[in-house]
Amino acid sequence: QVQLVESGGGLVQAGGSLRLSCAASGRSISRDHMGWFRQAPGKEREFVAVISWNWNGRTTYYADSVKGRFTISRDNVKNTVYLQMNSLKPEDTAVYYCAADSSLGRLSVLWNDYDYWGQGTAVTVSS
Repeated sequence: QVQLVESGGGLVQAGGSLRLSCAASGRSISRDHMGWFRQAPGKEREFVAVISWNWNGRTTYYADSVKGRFTISRDNVKNTVYLQMNSLKPEDTAVYYCAADSSLGRLSVLWNDYDYWGQGTAVTVSS
């Protein structure tokens, strides 16, 4: 089992930046694909970004809505995944969740392909 705890959310003005962290415990996540999803009020959970587990190269993939503004990264020594969010927009307002996919398969943008989830951290971007 792995436990995921997100942090770093908060209130920021449009154009600002935040860095979310997702700390894992219970076991190493070095062999998990790690993703970030978000859910805005009244909307479905949507994919934001994913980073592969590969030890010899990291593959990343982003939703079109965040490409060029958000960067996902991981530190396997710290067992932590990050989401750097720049040029934030009001439409980025949501609860952000990190998730682990232990399948070692293809990178997935589907929330139900992920096995473990954090409790979420709220991000509010004011205009």
